[in-house]
Amino acid sequence: MQQFGITGLYTALVFCVRCERCSANIVRQNATSKESSPFINSSTSDVEKCQQYDGKNMALFEEEMDTSPMVSSLLSSLANYSNLTQGSKEHEEAENNEEAPRMGTLMGVYLPCMQNILGVILFLRMTWLVGAGGVLGTFIIVFMCCSTTMLTAISMSAIATNGVVPAGGSYYMISRSLGPEFGGAVGICFYLGTTFAGAMYILGCIEILLIYIVPAAAIFKMEGLEGAEAEAALLNNMRVYGTIVLSFMALVVFVGVKYVNKLALVFLACVILSILAVYAGVIKTSFDPPFFPVCLLGNRTLVSKGFDICAKTIEQGNATVTTKLWRAFCDSEFLNATCDEYFTNNNVTQIQGIPGITSGILAENLFSTFMEKNSILEKRGVPAVLDPEATVTNTNRYVMADITSFFTLLVGIYFPSVTGIMAGSNRSGDLQDAQKSIPVGTILAITTTSFIYMSSVILFGACVDGVVLRDKFGEGVNGNLVIGTLAWPSPWVIVFGSFFSTCGAGLQSLTGAPRLLQAIARDSIIPFLRVFGHGKANGEPTWALLLTACICETGILIASLDAVAPILSMFFLMCYMFVNLACALQTLLRTPNWRPRFKFYHWALSLLGMSLCLTLMFLCSWYYAIVAMVIASCIYKYIEFCGAEKEWGDGIRGISLSAARYALMRLEEGPPHTKNWRPQILVLMSLDGEQSVEQPRLLSLTSQLKAGKGLTIVGACVEGTYLNNQPQAQKADQSLRKLMEVEKVKGFSQVVISSNLRDATSHLIQAGGLGGLRHNTVLVSFPKNWKQAEETYSDFKYYVVRETTAAHLALLVTKNISAYPSNGERFTEGHIDVWWIVHDGGLLMLLPFLLRQHKVWRKCKIRIFTVAQMDDNSIQMKKDLMTFLYHLRFDAEVEVVEMHDSDISAYTYEKTLVMEQRSQILKEMHLTKNEREREVLWEHTTLYPTSPTAPTPAAVTPGEEVQMTWTDETEKTNNPAVANPESVKDMFNMKPNQSNVRRMHHAQELNGVIVKKSKEAKLVLLNMPGPPKNRNGEENYMEFLEVLTEGLNRVLLVRGGGREVITIYS
Repeated sequence: MQQFGITGLYTALVFCVRCERCSANIVRQNATSKESSPFINSSTSDVEKCQQYDGKNMALFEEEMDTSPMVSSLLSSLANYSNLTQGSKEHEEAENNEEAPRMGTLMGVYLPCMQNILGVILFLRMTWLVGAGGVLGTFIIVFMCCSTTMLTAISMSAIATNGVVPAGGSYYMISRSLGPEFGGAVGICFYLGTTFAGAMYILGCIEILLIYIVPAAAIFKMEGLEGAEAEAALLNNMRVYGTIVLSFMALVVFVGVKYVNKLALVFLACVILSILAVYAGVIKTSFDPPFFPVCLLGNRTLVSKGFDICAKTIEQGNATVTTKLWRAFCDSEFLNATCDEYFTNNNVTQIQGIPGITSGILAENLFSTFMEKNSILEKRGVPAVLDPEATVTNTNRYVMADITSFFTLLVGIYFPSVTGIMAGSNRSGDLQDAQKSIPVGTILAITTTSFIYMSSVILFGACVDGVVLRDKFGEGVNGNLVIGTLAWPSPWVIVFGSFFSTCGAGLQSLTGAPRLLQAIARDSIIPFLRVFGHGKANGEPTWALLLTACICETGILIASLDAVAPILSMFFLMCYMFVNLACALQTLLRTPNWRPRFKFYHWALSLLGMSLCLTLMFLCSWYYAIVAMVIASCIYKYIEFCGAEKEWGDGIRGISLSAARYALMRLEEGPPHTKNWRPQILVLMSLDGEQSVEQPRLLSLTSQLKAGKGLTIVGACVEGTYLNNQPQAQKADQSLRKLMEVEKVKGFSQVVISSNLRDATSHLIQAGGLGGLRHNTVLVSFPKNWKQAEETYSDFKYYVVRETTAAHLALLVTKNISAYPSNGERFTEGHIDVWWIVHDGGLLMLLPFLLRQHKVWRKCKIRIFTVAQMDDNSIQMKKDLMTFLYHLRFDAEVEVVEMHDSDISAYTYEKTLVMEQRSQILKEMHLTKNEREREVLWEHTTLYPTSPTAPTPAAVTPGEEVQMTWTDETEKTNNPAVANPESVKDMFNMKPNQSNVRRMHHAQELNGVIVKKSKEAKLVLLNMPGPPKNRNGEENYMEFLEVLTEGLNRVLLVRGGGREVITIYS
């Protein structure tokens, strides 16, 4: 019973603690909303979560419930996860509050892809492509383009089945696979391609309307015009009607997107019926070819609107009567009229425009027939009498080429007909099983449409005469749509079917493009596009639709379907190229998260698809390809410099990791050659009590030295333990990063926590860098008040010198760092003086060269001073030094300074004595309490060794230990001089060490020469003397450095790392 009571009390306490934690979590949840993710059960409150956990044997993990969800709740959230973006539901679904029905492979992927792939090019340009490029050439074009889209579909299927793809389709896949920079650049290209596709569909719609349905509706009349005037009238009609239709379509999209989606199946039915009518017509030609006569004058094709009978004269009764064709080429209707020379010399013949599939016309259409602009359409194999010197007249009576045709032009015009393969992936949010439907539906749609296109090439070449195929606007067949002449039961099936299909495709483009732009804008990767992420209350992208309509209008102002098609080909090809690149990268990098359900892919196929896309881009139009790449590159660099930083686990970051690993492994193979040596700098920064940087100018100098483009590590030390002082370390790291950003220092920050600064600095020097990419130079500032500083500070500075020497690292010590220039200052004149006393690798010569690469020091001149001893030939030294600098390619003034031995002055003797006395006093005073206790403990164990009967040292209190060797007087304990008066007497009677006297003498002599020559220099670089090998004299080292640099404004003490860093060889 007692046990039960205790257990119950414990359970109650645990429940209370949980409820308190849950209440706190609710407050936090209200303050900051959670990200919508399948791994965060945002629909369940924290109280409900805690209630779920109670009584479920999860007490062992109760402390982790806030951050680690239970497996059951995780699986439940994954099952209920929806990838529909906000505002993506249609209007009627939002009004009825009903869940949208999920679509399968047929309705969700296959049919939308079919509708987007089959369209305006098939109906308006396919026959002309076959006539100009020939069956073989056009088949090669179709095969290349279809192969490109098939390979892209395979890559896209792999990406789409590698996890959940939210609504956003291709942009989402590319951006999450290649990063925000590539994603934004390619997303904008895909958006522009979709927008120009809308312009192309609208132009196709207007072309069908004005040429084949109601030619009389033309505002700018083309009758009686020829050449450039007729072409200008046609283009102006396209511009006016295109703008009207675009405005109407934009209004429809703005008012009711639901109607566009409902009419999509109607438009698709028109496309399918039109294709079936063409196949039915082909079959009918095998036994009953349609009667479509084409009239030829010699071998030239005549415009059918200029006559009613294909003959020069006809017999009426017993008289010979001239026809309209006679009157078109002659000056009167009489037989004795003066006629066109070509008309007189050649006969008029009539041929069958569609001889049928069994006629054998395929052999004639097998090869290409490219034409120059304004050249007359002629039939092969028909004789004609032509005077080569005669000028062509009556050109408006002949069917003429409107553009110059060539192979690459045909590629650019045809490729838009195979785009639209991403219609299924763009609907991924509406599919029941996107990972199954997207690959199957897309590949089936491409297979079906590829069969339709390839069979069309062969069937058109086998059924239709070449002059009819090359007649782009059907001028020789009574203005009929050429593909319509082949259709059964009537050409109007094709005319109206193609008209409605182009209208539907244009509406779909104006619906999809603004949503794509809205998705890019909401990702906030392109700052100036953020306004287009907003829309109406239901999520409709109003501003994006307005921009889309404006860009689409530029395509309509071009007014030529053949000129707009290559533009959108560029943007689509670039998008497809990066889809293939994304798949290839993920496969080659073997990213752990790369586990597509679609298994029929390979990196070689993706690379082949990428190569095909790049090839087709330059085949279509090399200058459009360059423009598209420049646009994408500009967007890439803009996002890189100005866009928001996003971490999407992209493949480019994976490439960086792989390249970095490879490079690091290569660096491990051996030290770099002298020609490749560059300063890899470890900057040791000092921090104040608030963890702010004390000497920011040290980073300014680092930035100015980075012409070497080497590694930079900015290090700082925090005293304490890692568990207790981690917040201070994070604050210090933020201070370093902020200052690095201000000073534009590219590198890494590193903060080390240790019990004392000396050990922390040692850790930085030893462990900085990674593998072969390690620092070879340490940059530190000279202690300003080292004479008054505590022992830890002065020792810290001294041990940097000792440890860098032991590690064979170069050392740069800046004196008076606060006087150094910032990155914003400029020296318009002055000198950088180099005092070359000893050669320790050449770093002293390299540093001024690197500094002069920076704009701060660029106008300063370099002067190199070297010291000649008594036995040296100063003239020869100067010549040798100038030759050496010439081979090093350094421009500098040279001066040799002669220093003669002189007697040591009394001042030097006295200064050395004062230095040694001060060092002795500091030695006595720096005996800390811990050291005294260790000394007492040592004496105690020596005098009273541990034995079975003797008490252990632990039994004695610290106060008793101190009393064994030190007096109880506080003054004697704290003042060693009082405790030992004899030491003071000896201190004032001591004589200075002769070695120290000599060092002090040389330091003063050299300082006097340097001050005399370089007092006005902007910077003085000087060999830094090494620490004494005998550590007994190390306490005077800082004094020698102080004497050496006294009286100089800016000094950079340089100590080489023991290896050559410059060479005279190439």
